[in-house]
Amino acid sequence: MEEKLYDYMDWAEIEAVVYSEENHPRDILGPRVTEDGVLIQAFFPGATRAAVHTIRDGKQTEMVCEDEAGFFAVLLPGKKIPSYTLIYWDDDGNQMEHYDPYAYPMQFTEQEQKQFENGICYSIYEKLGAHPVKIDGVSGVYFAVWAPNAIRVSVVGNFNNWDGRVYQMNLLESGIYELFIPGVRAGDIYKYEIKARGGLTYLKSDPYANAAQLRPNNASVVFDLRKYAWQDENWMKKRGVAQGDKAPISVYEVHLGSWKKPDDGREFYNYREIAPMLASYVKELGYTHVELMPVMEHPLDESWGYQVTGYYAPTARYGTPDDFRYFMDTMHQNDIGVILDWVPAHFPRDTFGLSAFDGTCLYEHFDPRQGSHPHWGTLIYNYGRPEVKNFLIANALFWAKEYHADGIRMDAVASMLYLDYGKQDGEWVANIYGGNENLEAIEFLKHLNSIFKKEFPDALLIAEESTAWPKVTGDLDDEGLGFDYKWNMGWMNDFTEYMKYDPVYRGAHHDQLTFSMVYAYSEKFMLSLSHDEVVHLKGSMYTKMPGTPEQKMANLRLAYAYQMVHPGKKLLFMGQEFGQEKEWNEKQSLSWELLEDKEHLQLKNYMAALHAFYKANPALYQLDEKPEGFEWINGMEWEKNLLIFLRRTRKKEDTLLVVCNFSNVEYDDFRIGVPYPGKYKEMFNSDAEAYGGTGVGNPRVKMSKKTECDERKNSITVKLAPLSVQVFSYTKPETGATSNKSAKAKTAAKAAAEKKTGKKGKPAGKTEEAVKAKKTTKTAQKAEKKVSEKTVKTAEKKQGTTTATEKVEKAVKQAIDSKPVKTVEQTVDKLVKAGKFAAAEAAKAVEKYRAAADPEKKPATKPETKPETKSEAKSEAKPETKTKKSTGMSELGEELQRKFETEER
Repeated sequence: MEEKLYDYMDWAEIEAVVYSEENHPRDILGPRVTEDGVLIQAFFPGATRAAVHTIRDGKQTEMVCEDEAGFFAVLLPGKKIPSYTLIYWDDDGNQMEHYDPYAYPMQFTEQEQKQFENGICYSIYEKLGAHPVKIDGVSGVYFAVWAPNAIRVSVVGNFNNWDGRVYQMNLLESGIYELFIPGVRAGDIYKYEIKARGGLTYLKSDPYANAAQLRPNNASVVFDLRKYAWQDENWMKKRGVAQGDKAPISVYEVHLGSWKKPDDGREFYNYREIAPMLASYVKELGYTHVELMPVMEHPLDESWGYQVTGYYAPTARYGTPDDFRYFMDTMHQNDIGVILDWVPAHFPRDTFGLSAFDGTCLYEHFDPRQGSHPHWGTLIYNYGRPEVKNFLIANALFWAKEYHADGIRMDAVASMLYLDYGKQDGEWVANIYGGNENLEAIEFLKHLNSIFKKEFPDALLIAEESTAWPKVTGDLDDEGLGFDYKWNMGWMNDFTEYMKYDPVYRGAHHDQLTFSMVYAYSEKFMLSLSHDEVVHLKGSMYTKMPGTPEQKMANLRLAYAYQMVHPGKKLLFMGQEFGQEKEWNEKQSLSWELLEDKEHLQLKNYMAALHAFYKANPALYQLDEKPEGFEWINGMEWEKNLLIFLRRTRKKEDTLLVVCNFSNVEYDDFRIGVPYPGKYKEMFNSDAEAYGGTGVGNPRVKMSKKTECDERKNSITVKLAPLSVQVFSYTKPETGATSNKSAKAKTAAKAAAEKKTGKKGKPAGKTEEAVKAKKTTKTAQKAEKKVSEKTVKTAEKKQGTTTATEKVEKAVKQAIDSKPVKTVEQTVDKLVKAGKFAAAEAAKAVEKYRAAADPEKKPATKPETKPETKSEAKSEAKPETKTKKSTGMSELGEELQRKFETEER
């Protein structure tokens, strides 16, 4: 039998195996059927003895050592390959047994390989990498890696003493090396040993690994992604609406490693520990989403995750992949979306990573003018290579599918679009047309976005693109790139620069406020105040603000409110919401101790109130992307540092009037043009006392007057608080009949309540000192107004008989006899205390007074409808003139009744 066995030996192939230069080991190792039986060959470096153990009969057959390096072979009788294990003994006599890794077929289909070669195998991550599987009833791990130019690739790890001679992988036509290794389990660590042309042998981490060791170690870790049970079904069903273009979106940008630090000496919290703390905090403040700075595995803390080496592995700093799934699940169960930062633009040069992966420039360009980024010291992906594109496209899909990511924010898109980004002349190569556009990157982005939106139409794609590249958020069918949103870097830079100026000097930079509206609808924007603005000596948002600590806080409230009322979705970096004073440092926790100070706590509470106001008013988000959602009232008040505009929906009643005062000057009785006649009520004021402000505001409803201002027919006058954003809602005036009916109903209800409880209102206070009355109609009218207001205020709280009515008539008549108004008022006060009367009775008394003062004025005896504009011209606080009913009261009586209703409200 040994002679026949010898005849089957292919010594050239055996030498390739022994010297670890074999890239088709399955052709020689493992079992195969021959004319003389089943030939089994195995390589156990350093073994002194080996045997085959057949499972069915339990028989152990000794193998023949054909090469002293450890190559063994045996011929078993029969024409069917049995189930078996291999046993071998090392120099120390230790016995080891395992299934033969070369006895199992490859797991790739020909179609999958062809798709990968063309860059369209979007689920390639299910095959490439390390995946625990069971084949023919045997458990193990299936390894696969793309390294087409390597001479040999082996799997090494803690399961084979990191010996690259043991598990040499099989090369497929697609350039993929693969091997199923029985007995390897989840949690085992591994790398690929690659032998490049020229003989250089080195170790590489798995580009498709699902987990990795904690830095500074960098081996890949086998992990089974099939075990986690998600509980976020409700969120996943509704997220399409929750983060649609007509929904409010406010994002809290987070670096997990420095948001909070443990007090027990550990460096980081686990994902499972962070999840409930962050979810509770984000819900309290009213954010709709969190955006995580890259959680993909990276070797350097100082890179903040933007130099990735493990694209398919959540960083081990905070736990395992399932721990991170728990984090995502917890956020979703609290109705919080999660956006992941993702870096497809470049990768680091770390030798264990993607650089020169198989001994050639596989993922990057060979020419450093194309493949090197001098600004960051990183390497640029070769987007023209289909397998590289497939690696990145599949990775974006991976995070959305396996981790339920609600959005992907792509970092440094501008560096992808331009061949000369960050480079000097001579450091870049033009495209085929002689331009600086990266045509391959453009095609890659369109390809990625089209597939991503097809698979996950309810997830977001956001671009950090800092140039004026057109149609970043345009439709793919219209030559756009297909993103959902683009960070508005122009607004961020202009606005933060503007806010740094002392208010005295802001007028000269007014264009930095208004310019963003020139291009606001050229893209679908997200207004970002991100981590980039609070690092590298730029200072925190708090320290950017000028003035005293109180003024800094006022400026911050103003800045955040302006961001909220400006068209576009919102993003703010962690810590800025409570006024972090020091610049962000990834090695330190946020300054949570600041919340012990009243001012910082007020700012945090202010942000919660601001978000509540934002989400409650559709005008602030529903038409963010449509010009109809915004209209200037006055954007030219540069000397006063004012911006006045409208935010709208398609419903007139949702209209908001926004007044932004970037000066530290308070303005009294400031007239503003309004779009419609009606009532305007201050709904939000960033300078309210509750937030630490001055409290200057407009507590009472403002009724528009037919006074032209800001090129509008109607206007209101308001108080403007210093360093503030004030937002007014609009209400259409009630019709006359409705107003009258409402006033009477309220009066009756109040009377019934007082009668039931036995409580009575207090007499109204005296009016301020007035000028002396004269013997003219003008004097009589002034007296009429004073008496009417006093009577109404008293009637609001007092109900009674007609006794006082007669006395009021007598007192009123004294005004005709040139008595001072003040005397008349004092008389009325005394009479009111002596007797009680209703508003209607008081109205009739004043009518008589008016008839006496102006005999030619006849009381109205029939219903009459007056134009809306008449009442508008009378008083801001006075509702429109209404249709009269036959109540026995003239116009003045009706007016008094309306005043009574207004006072009651």
